[in-house]
Amino acid sequence: MMNPISETDLILNADGSAYHLNLLPGDVADTVITVGDQDRVEGVTKYFDHIEFKKAKREFVTQTGRIGNKRLTVISTGIGTDNIDIVLNELDALVNIDFTTRLVKPELKSLNIIRIGTTGAVQADIPVDSLLVSEAAFGFDTLMHYYKQKISIPDEVLLESFVYALSRGYDYKLIPYIASADKGLLTTLGEGLLQGVTVTAPGFYAPQGRQVRAVSAMPELMEIIENFKSVGKRITNLEMETAGIYGLAASLGHKALSFNIVLANRITHTFSKQPAEIMDHNIKQVLERLTKQL
Repeated sequence: MMNPISETDLILNADGSAYHLNLLPGDVADTVITVGDQDRVEGVTKYFDHIEFKKAKREFVTQTGRIGNKRLTVISTGIGTDNIDIVLNELDALVNIDFTTRLVKPELKSLNIIRIGTTGAVQADIPVDSLLVSEAAFGFDTLMHYYKQKISIPDEVLLESFVYALSRGYDYKLIPYIASADKGLLTTLGEGLLQGVTVTAPGFYAPQGRQVRAVSAMPELMEIIENFKSVGKRITNLEMETAGIYGLAASLGHKALSFNIVLANRITHTFSKQPAEIMDHNIKQVLERLTKQL
């Protein structure tokens, strides 16, 4: 029999809620929408027919409610995969660990984790204001180096090709990992949408090839990303959470899909003229897909 999980490995608040998220077992719906921005939670739940509750702690704002008979949880993660580590582990604990006994439940629940976030395209033919689904993601962060992963042979081949492209003639100290979307969610929710391979960066400026005042140590990074091709796939966009969501969700037995709203094209140097309206339009589109197909 497994030993109870210690009080320092799984920290609970005095009211029995998860330490960072401040949520109780039962607060989490089977489908969870993650957004980076706290304000975007309201941007999603304003389309709900009913909201059960609103909770907030630090950057983690959560609302659970319903559209028709479909129960949904929306949670803000903040920016970056360090917060994804917190959010996904605590969401999993809320549904798969008995907080009274601190034992893993005999029957595990698999959540649908749906990211709605912004992104920058790295191919000239991807239009600003479009909606793109990540079929896989390379992580430039280190999150999944701390967890065991099962990687398919096609993903291993794709990763090896990308590592080679990054190392060819460059002394870059990057050790990327790869993680993929849930195939079922990709097929159903991603049907008819642009799909591609995403790069998840651990920062917004130099890690995404931007040059402001601090000098980048990897001036060729964007060119490598733009020109990478392997087994018929190319990198389509840059953002800051998808690889961590995909990797950790799969390791915990959950299903994940990332919707990327293209607000910038890094190759054509164009930015959306109406980002708020485009975000709202695509939130509605994703919610319609979720309520009809899940």
